[in-house]
Amino acid sequence: MGRKQSLSRASARKQPRRVLVVWTEGEITEPAYVNALKKLEHVRANTALSIRIAPSHTVPYPLVDGAIEQARDGDVDEIWCLMDVEAPRPHPRLSETVALAAPHSKVHLAFSNPCFEAWLLLHDRDLGAFLTTADAVRAAQALDGVNGKHVDAGQFVARRADASMRAQKLRRRREKDGAVFPDDNPSSDVDLFLAAVEAPPDNVRVETRPER
Repeated sequence: MGRKQSLSRASARKQPRRVLVVWTEGEITEPAYVNALKKLEHVRANTALSIRIAPSHTVPYPLVDGAIEQARDGDVDEIWCLMDVEAPRPHPRLSETVALAAPHSKVHLAFSNPCFEAWLLLHDRDLGAFLTTADAVRAAQALDGVNGKHVDAGQFVARRADASMRAQKLRRRREKDGAVFPDDNPSSDVDLFLAAVEAPPDNVRVETRPER
């Protein structure tokens, strides 16, 4: 009898899974990476992850606008927007995009500069010199686990701690140099997204970059 009561109390204390929606510009690489995260046991236990792929050629501002609309859904705990800056010609209205999201506590932005491939490269090496989008894509194509448009996302997710460490070190260096968004090439905020995804449900604290 005592054991049944104990189990009942434990069940009652169990935290519900957080509902986290990920909006992406990319149709292949970013969704593959998020799907690999979904397979991690602790993520499956704590977080219900779903993916929304923006229509082709959508730039950050309308993507975030759509995310804000979805944030009104009371069943959604957080929305993360994984977006590129692009280089040498950045996407339009990037500062406006950041300002658009700022008042909405559920909506979080994770930019990669110039593109998500910079985040993939951080799984393998430190980054320093300016990268164009074409440079980053070309370098990523040479990585183990990348074959054309196919990415062995599980192989990268297994090394996410190294990538996060490098992203944090790169962010500190950019801040020390006074390089502010969107002129902080190369950089990536995907480590902040990972921290949110992997946080225990009763210990969620979203990290963000300093005010842009």
